[in-house]
Amino acid sequence: MKKLFIFPIILLLFSCESNAEVAEGIPKNRPFDEFITDFSNSTVPLEEILSGGPSKDGIPAVDNPQFIRIEEANKTIGDSEPVIVVRYLKETKIYPIQILIWHEIVNDNIAGIPIAVTFCPLCNTGIVFESRIDSLDLDFGTTGRLRYSNLIMYDRQTETWWQQATGEGIAGKFTGRSLNLIPSLFMSWIDAIERYPKALVLSADTGWDRPYGRNPYSSYDTGSPFLFRGDNPLPTVENLNPLDRVLLVEYQNQSNYFSYKTLRKEHLINARLNNKKIVVFWEPGTASALDDSIISKGRDVGTANAFLSTIEGKELEFYFENNLFKDRLSNSVWDYTGYAVSGPMKGKKLELIAGTQHFWFSASAFFP
Repeated sequence: MKKLFIFPIILLLFSCESNAEVAEGIPKNRPFDEFITDFSNSTVPLEEILSGGPSKDGIPAVDNPQFIRIEEANKTIGDSEPVIVVRYLKETKIYPIQILIWHEIVNDNIAGIPIAVTFCPLCNTGIVFESRIDSLDLDFGTTGRLRYSNLIMYDRQTETWWQQATGEGIAGKFTGRSLNLIPSLFMSWIDAIERYPKALVLSADTGWDRPYGRNPYSSYDTGSPFLFRGDNPLPTVENLNPLDRVLLVEYQNQSNYFSYKTLRKEHLINARLNNKKIVVFWEPGTASALDDSIISKGRDVGTANAFLSTIEGKELEFYFENNLFKDRLSNSVWDYTGYAVSGPMKGKKLELIAGTQHFWFSASAFFP
């Protein structure tokens, strides 16, 4: 297995010397020698792009993912650890953040569809994309560069650069194009395996030697954004701090965000997006992956997911009572994965829509 020496990478990320070097940005006339990308075709100023420390593929993607059953994975994943759940047709896969935090990209497929499961620790953004543009299947690697502290990916077929937070091509052949979002659930391990007991789980057998379960960004989400060059101060909304969490919800080219501060108090929010009724459920019990040096010991920050509120043509209004999510039409009880678990609608499920966890500084930079 390929080994990693943690200490040098931590120095690259957090040392004053490294920060001073990358603070100059990348001049327009400086070539990116390791890429064949046409940087004259770009939608963003190259001065906004900074080196994060590691070089091209210095943080290696998982290109040949292996999967195991829940019983085996349960030996090494803590109950409250965050995971990304992807469901398509009749296939369900679980991607532990304890692996993604070290690799940031998993190139995979589900039910025959090529996907990229991505996680940028610096922005707390876990996003799943369809890896297909114009019938061309892509796989992705890390550039080692950041914009607004967010991971910039590149595809190995054309070396177009892609902004992970938005899925938009920002330099190269596919500049201005966007990857399709695959809706996914962000939830705790224990809830994921209870809801999806037959799911396949990404194995720690990645071909790389990493201390999975450990967090190389200890205490990051109670500090300051790394190399963020967006608005300062940030727009003032709900007294949010830069590293406060929000859920950015997108539906049919319209987006809105919902703060965890409000969700923690209300537990759910009914809203409209592109004239469609939606609901956002918040549930405690999911640990921050960016708090304690051991991910399973991270503080409880909860999680949120968004759904369309229409069942069989009927718009539902939800409310929270006695620690339960209920709809006013039937008083059925729902869980935060969108399933009716009791009442007249038991067995029904809401349609999941794309919702991405962001830090506030990230959401405000990319979705102003």
